[in-house]
Amino acid sequence: MSQFMVPIIATLLILAVVFFLSGIRFIANNRIGIVEKMFSLRKGSVKSGFIALNGEAGYQPQVLRGGLHYLMPFQYSVHLAPLVTIPQGKVGYIFARDGAPLAPDQTLASNVKVSDFQDVAAFLKNGGQRGPQRRILREGTYAINLIQFVVITEEKVYSLPLNREEAEIIEGMAEVIAKRGGFRGVIIKDTDDLVGIITVHDGPALAQGEIIAPIVGENPNDSATFHNNFQNPDHFLAAGGYRGRQLQVLVEGTYYINRLFATVEMIPKTTIDMGMVGVVVSYTGEIGADLSGQDYRHGELVARGKRGVWSEALLPGKYAFNTYAGKVIPVPTTNIILKWIRNEVGSHRYDENLSEVSLITKDAFEPSLPLSVVIHIDYQKAPLVIQRFGDVKRLVEQTLDPMVAAYFKNIGQTRTLIQLLQERSQIQQVASQEMKEKFEHYNLQLEEVLIGTPSSAAGDKMIETILTQLRQRQIAVEQVETYNRQETAATKERELREAEARAQQQRGITESELSIIVQTNQGKAEYQRAVQQAAQIRTLAEAEAEKVARVGIAQALATEEQVRAYGGPQFQVTQQVMNRFAEAIQQSRVDVVPRVVVGGGGEDSATSGSIMEGLLTLLLSEKMGVSLAAQSNAPRSPEADVLREQIRQSLQKGEDGEGKKNA
Repeated sequence: MSQFMVPIIATLLILAVVFFLSGIRFIANNRIGIVEKMFSLRKGSVKSGFIALNGEAGYQPQVLRGGLHYLMPFQYSVHLAPLVTIPQGKVGYIFARDGAPLAPDQTLASNVKVSDFQDVAAFLKNGGQRGPQRRILREGTYAINLIQFVVITEEKVYSLPLNREEAEIIEGMAEVIAKRGGFRGVIIKDTDDLVGIITVHDGPALAQGEIIAPIVGENPNDSATFHNNFQNPDHFLAAGGYRGRQLQVLVEGTYYINRLFATVEMIPKTTIDMGMVGVVVSYTGEIGADLSGQDYRHGELVARGKRGVWSEALLPGKYAFNTYAGKVIPVPTTNIILKWIRNEVGSHRYDENLSEVSLITKDAFEPSLPLSVVIHIDYQKAPLVIQRFGDVKRLVEQTLDPMVAAYFKNIGQTRTLIQLLQERSQIQQVASQEMKEKFEHYNLQLEEVLIGTPSSAAGDKMIETILTQLRQRQIAVEQVETYNRQETAATKERELREAEARAQQQRGITESELSIIVQTNQGKAEYQRAVQQAAQIRTLAEAEAEKVARVGIAQALATEEQVRAYGGPQFQVTQQVMNRFAEAIQQSRVDVVPRVVVGGGGEDSATSGSIMEGLLTLLLSEKMGVSLAAQSNAPRSPEADVLREQIRQSLQKGEDGEGKKNA
């Protein structure tokens, strides 16, 4: 071997080693390798499609996983790509670049026979279709050939971009999904009181005239058609589902729905409050038999689930009702108060357009009459009312308002204004009775009619004047009645005062009467005691008088004898006078012989002189020898006997006086 051959061989060996080593590929465990065959001498290029299923030149369906791989140098190119990771609670969307074309009525590619997007060959051989897929990826990590499939997630788009136009399409798809909230599951909480309305964007269109797609394929025992609340689009379409808004709704729960296949709209549940019922007007369903009866000629009532007005109303509660498939009209079953009063509205607000009824009375007044009418709707007759009038407010404004107004206008023309005021109660009672039959004709129950006070128009004071006169007249009547009652009250008050005074004095009267009786008894007792004492005193007095009389007579006799012994009465009197005179002079210490003697001729002097002269005469007559003894020896004079009789009578009078005093 020549020396020139050694370098060549070495170079060839090096080239061979380099060539051999260039076929070795290392793939990290968190990545995949997408193989692109650069040429194929035997198979040539791909005749159709995008992926080389039969070893042709082009992108190969298989991917290289983590590790060392050997590929023919220069024939294969390996494109590294990340593993596709779907986080917990989120979903990923698949876009296939190769596969069977979509049908004209398809929006998304079918995945009926495809169970895994990680096997591209199986996907294409089993009829997998190109375009956005109906099936979605749930949580997990996938080794997906990103040249065949584009995986769209909330975080990023997994793909090997081919051209700018395709990248823009994929970005637009990602924006649509994000706007629909499609990267997360549909979560309906029980506290939200919401239902999900489904609108399907794939599948055959509804028949002409239909607005809501019927419920299909919800039998769990039929796995081929059970679409599990739209989470399996292929099964939904296989069961005969249509595109468009669906009658079936979603209730509480979590649902992973392809938002390119179906969108979800949240609406509140239909709530029927207490005191209400809900009359259902269904826009979908089959035509049902009429259940309203032969006498009802205002429309038909059908069974539940049929198209039309349901004969059975919804009772109070919450319902997952699809309001796009029908309408629930609330009808109150409590009493409804309708007020024909301006600026006043009942609690149900059916009377917000009502006002007072304008009347023309018999005496040509034009008052406005405020009214209140209480009605009731039987819950079983609520569908009849709705079928006939559409809703309660329309019933009030188009039927009850003109009927009630016309009735009271007729009443007003037959009565004067004063009669309207004074006979309000009677008119109200008659109106309640007469209008019940009219309300029953409309399947309503009239409970009561309430009439207010008529009022005049602005600027018209005539009604107020009449009312003032009526008030004054009534005040006069009341004043007369008041005065009569006051008079009666005064009489009664006087009688009451007399009775009270008599009652107050009754105790004193009773005590005085008892005192009189007691005093009478005491007087009788004292009288008897006085009589006894008087008799006793009389007896004692008589004894004493007799004793005194005897003593007096004895003294008189003794005195007479003394007088006779002294020489007669004159001497005794003189003697006694002189004794008294001497005692007086002694006690007064007066001089017997006056120191100064003044003589005069007055009467007082004569009197004094006569007294003194008399005394001196007595003394001088004694001195002159006048014999008094002769007189004392004289026989008793008749005067002495008279004196004795007077003394005895005096003693007897004294005894009688003492007796009366004691009595």
